[in-house]
Amino acid sequence: MIQAPELKHFATLKVEIETPQEIGVSIHGERRVIPITGGTVQGNGWQGKVLRGGADYQLILTPRLTHLDARYAIELDNGDLIYIHNKAIRVASAEVTQKIKTGVPVDPELIYFRCHPVFETSSSSMQWITERLFVGTGVRRPDLVELQIFEVM
Repeated sequence: MIQAPELKHFATLKVEIETPQEIGVSIHGERRVIPITGGTVQGNGWQGKVLRGGADYQLILTPRLTHLDARYAIELDNGDLIYIHNKAIRVASAEVTQKIKTGVPVDPELIYFRCHPVFETSSSSMQWITERLFVGTGVRRPDLVELQIFEVM
């Protein structure tokens, strides 16, 4: 029998965000762009900061389901850079989704928030992350997103 994969904690990210840019409802759903302004990242034996300039391109497909597509970079304390493309889904009741949209804090237990980050880097010490799969879970706060990222072993 093939063993189920295990998860190993990789990093904790606190991604700071600005007020969403409300694009509006299109043929695909309700589009929002949320600027990423900074933050921190803490891994096992390494740390860094989230760089300003990225964004989370959200698409609210139904009152319950939101697709997230965040793209941003982090800089490690040694100066190495890592690009992150993090796709996620967030599922919550229509009422909770509306609270999230308006910046009202909600109980994370009421939200299913899972992500799949992919990394790119030229860093020799972190090159291995481009050869692994990662999954994570997140919590949306009014001014930041907290992520716990795990390596799939």
